[in-house]
Amino acid sequence: MADNILIIEDEGKFRDLLARIIENEGFNVYKAPNAAAGLKLLSENEVSVVISDVKLPDASGVELVKKIKDRFERVEVVVLTAFGSIKDCVKAVKNGAFDYIMKGDDNARIVPIVKSAAEKSRLVMQAKPLKKQISQEYTFDYIIGNSPATKQAVAMAQQVAATTTTVLLLGETGTGKEVFAQALHKASPRHDKPFVAVNCSSFSGDLLKSELFGHVAGSFTGALKDKKGLFEEADGGILFLDEIGEMNLELQAQLLRVLENGVFNRVGEARTTKVNTRIIAATNRKLKNEAINGKFRLDLYYRLAVYTIQLPPLRQRGEDIKALTEYFANQFAVLFNKPVPQISSNLLKCLSEHLWPGNIRELRNLMERLMIINSGEELTTASLPSDFFEETLAEQRDSFDLNDLETRYIRKALYQTNGNKKEAAQLLGISLSTLYRKMEEYHI
Repeated sequence: MADNILIIEDEGKFRDLLARIIENEGFNVYKAPNAAAGLKLLSENEVSVVISDVKLPDASGVELVKKIKDRFERVEVVVLTAFGSIKDCVKAVKNGAFDYIMKGDDNARIVPIVKSAAEKSRLVMQAKPLKKQISQEYTFDYIIGNSPATKQAVAMAQQVAATTTTVLLLGETGTGKEVFAQALHKASPRHDKPFVAVNCSSFSGDLLKSELFGHVAGSFTGALKDKKGLFEEADGGILFLDEIGEMNLELQAQLLRVLENGVFNRVGEARTTKVNTRIIAATNRKLKNEAINGKFRLDLYYRLAVYTIQLPPLRQRGEDIKALTEYFANQFAVLFNKPVPQISSNLLKCLSEHLWPGNIRELRNLMERLMIINSGEELTTASLPSDFFEETLAEQRDSFDLNDLETRYIRKALYQTNGNKKEAAQLLGISLSTLYRKMEEYHI
């Protein structure tokens, strides 16, 4: 069967042109003029690839990427921009986008990128049963790293795992909070009971209330039958409330009641329901400050923060970069049916100097990208995106060292030319022999 492609683009003529190009390659195409219509089509159809404009009338295409990846795991997203906004495109990739295309400049890349994205979507679908099995087996052994910060977080989690205490996981986006939550579940006496996870930022207030507590038939438009909430689904086990800081104040009061008494009311029902559900919550916000400032209930904060674990950002885990890089290289080698490559020392050096604003998730996405385009026996710096070098620790120190500058420009030129040294030399305005000499001098 042909893959289904969804184009979300508000410019009708360009949308139709793009649809014809892609249909000529044998794909089925759906079209939407805005984010709302696109999300509706996604929920109603099996779509492999979304091509979305970065500027939409009702949403940011960058934020739309995150929504799509959170809700539709197998869907790959390609971002379009007519403005040459590299920062938006880079952020979109960090949010999980497969790639980005500049309108008018990258026409030759559209079809190859869509085909690669569709192929990846198929591979993810084929690997889904395996990934589901692996996700159900997360233990503390799956937490990679021997840095002091990592060891401390793991030790704290192991100490509290056997109890029924509520745990609050704090850390930046992409630091692995759900992995820690699943490891806590596996190490707890509740390991044979359900582990249920919900991202509180994915639902509006009323919808999240229904998701958590359930509802009875007729309680609101669309409530055609009784539905159990996640608290009941997780009864006897653990409910993981990710992005707890996004929950509205009214719902926070009801959550506090469950934490205090173990009881709640389904939406539209007077009778109370009692559960024995352990809560693990997580947020990337500074929740105590928000509670003090009235943006989060202070009483709920203190109830959640009985036992708090701070997960370290990747930039504070330099010793773990090598192990994580090798782990992801092996993982994607299996997924893409490729041999496991060697990781060059220069690539590891670059990765160690990077700021990693997206933390482990950003590293994972980068390694996935590198493994897709890699066809050799070794991963090198030549495979890195040019914008990667804009966020290194060396640049943060405002380095004006000439060697640093030359190294970065050579790497960018190699990336722009897909590793073609002759073209890279022409781009840099130097001879090929000079390029080889400098590459040897800078260990590129």
